Amino acid sequence: MSSTKTKILAITGSTRKNSCNFKILTYISKHFQSEFEVEIFEDLASLPHFNPDLDIENPPKEIASFRNKIKDADGVIICTPEYVFSLPGSLKNALEWCVSTTIFSNKKAGLITASASGEMGHEQLLLVMKTLEANFDDKTQLLIQGIRGKVNAEGEIIDSGTAEALQNFTKNLENRFL
Repeated sequence: MSSTKTKILAITGSTRKNSCNFKILTYISKHFQSEFEVEIFEDLASLPHFNPDLDIENPPKEIASFRNKIKDADGVIICTPEYVFSLPGSLKNALEWCVSTTIFSNKKAGLITASASGEMGHEQLLLVMKTLEANFDDKTQLLIQGIRGKVNAEGEIIDSGTAEALQNFTKNLENRFL
């Protein structure tokens, strides 16, 4: 691998400040900073509602900026909770703005669902990202159930199995760039 770090755009699927998903992305950015230069995108709440009529030639400036961040990154990590057995609406909205583009086509991606259960939300995340043609596999996707008991208020992973799973996930993602 070259001396330049792999640029990762990390998208938190929660609009909650200091959510467990944000804490996981912060953990990855701190513990794997020798491998990755991570920018955490926290502005899902500021993106306008998806409207195909606005996506024809000049999308809203927030959308153009969001798309450029994805385009300029070597890879993307999404870490999201599950809301009502689905993806959070704000994350789904952001991803819908990308459907008419090819910015996710063959973009290396790591996908994490961290929630109480998360199974259905994770399934939907995988389906949406396959539809967008993101490049991920079984080793670069992770479901973390019962997340609230595995991360403390300071953002430390207090469950050894989760810490190990995140280490393996990150190493597998890094290997995709080699």
